Amino acid sequence: MEKNMGTIDKVVRILVALVIAGLYFANIISGTVAIVLLVLAGVFILTSFISFCPLYLPFGINTRKKKD
Repeated sequence: MEKNMGTIDKVVRILVALVIAGLYFANIISGTVAIVLLVLAGVFILTSFISFCPLYLPFGINTRKKKD
């Protein structure tokens, strides 16, 4: 499993996950929408920490900077 996420990509995912969590705890989102968004936030956090996004593979996306 080769890393395919850059720093900016990871930071954006973590920020989005934090916003989703904040909306949930402020009771702005609830029900099924909240569950789906919290699962998405969990996936964002997980992929950020392992620096790998499986959905990038079929599309050939790599946001990680190339080293010379």
